Amino acid sequence: MSRATSARGTAGGAEAFVRRLPPRNRRLVAALRAVVRRAAPGAFESVLWGGLSYHRPEVGGRVKGAVCQIVVKGGVVRLDFIHGIRLKDPSRLLLGRLVSKRFVRIATVADARRREVAALIREAASLRWGD
Repeated sequence: MSRATSARGTAGGAEAFVRRLPPRNRRLVAALRAVVRRAAPGAFESVLWGGLSYHRPEVGGRVKGAVCQIVVKGGVVRLDFIHGIRLKDPSRLLLGRLVSKRFVRIATVADARRREVAALIREAASLRWGD
């Protein structure tokens, strides 16, 4: 997501982050970025905590207004949800045991494009404090 693709996106930081990734991870991250762009078009993209972070400034900062984060660690691509404990997950995609954070492992482009992944992003983008 860049200024050219979203009024709320970042310019060079995200693109530089993606360019530094190995080609396989770059394809997965590109697929996830496209899904996030469609599922949460109002989310602001930035590089934060070593990944691509998406938040809704109108709801709050990068934690309170968080939607999701694309993380690449040890060659593994994940879609993290800071408020993952609050998400419905009938397909049981969410992993993790932290107090609130949950994640989905993304091994293939097909994984990134699953309807259930987009549904988690949409739900995270609709969370409000007090819900």
